[in-house]
Amino acid sequence: MDEEPKDVIVLGTIKSGVKSFNKICQVAKIEPSELNSVLEKLESRGLIDVKEKKGLFGKKIEINATEKGAKELEYRIHELEGKWNQMAQLYKSGDKQKLQKHMEENKISFKEMMFFGVLDMVMFSMMFSMLGMTMSSFIPSQDMSQDVASGDEDMGGDDGGGFDFDIGF
Repeated sequence: MDEEPKDVIVLGTIKSGVKSFNKICQVAKIEPSELNSVLEKLESRGLIDVKEKKGLFGKKIEINATEKGAKELEYRIHELEGKWNQMAQLYKSGDKQKLQKHMEENKISFKEMMFFGVLDMVMFSMMFSMLGMTMSSFIPSQDMSQDVASGDEDMGGDDGGGFDFDIGF
C-alpha cells in the first residue's frame, strides 16, 4: 500500500473506532472533499466497508475497517516502526550523513509516524539538532501538533488558552 500518509491515517482512524464521516474529518484533520476521495480508494481496495443504517434521525452511514484493512494497517505500522528503528540506530551511531539520507528518503512517513505514535519526539528533535536542521524543514507546522495522534480537542476557552474551572464559589 504505497499510498499517501492520509490514506493510512484515515484507515487508522477508522480502525480505532471512528465510524462517522464528520468525526473522521476531525480526527484525521482532512477536508471533506479529500476524505471522500480517500474513502473511495480505500473502499475500492476492500480495506473499508461502508454501510447505510437506519438511525433515530434517518439514515446513518457507518464506516468500518475490513479484516483486509486491519491487516494492511498492522503491516504499515510495523513498516513504520522498522523505519523509525533504523533512524534511531543511525542517530545512536553518530553517522550524520547516513541519518540525513535516511530521513530524506522517509520524509513522507513522518506524519504517519507521528499520528500512530511510532516515533519518540525527544529523540526526533535531537536528530534534527545533531544535523543542524529544524523539524519544519521536514514536517509542516500544522502536522507537528501531538493532538493529531490522540484526537484530543482544544481544552481551553474560546481563545484556546488555559482552562476554565468552576469551583462552586
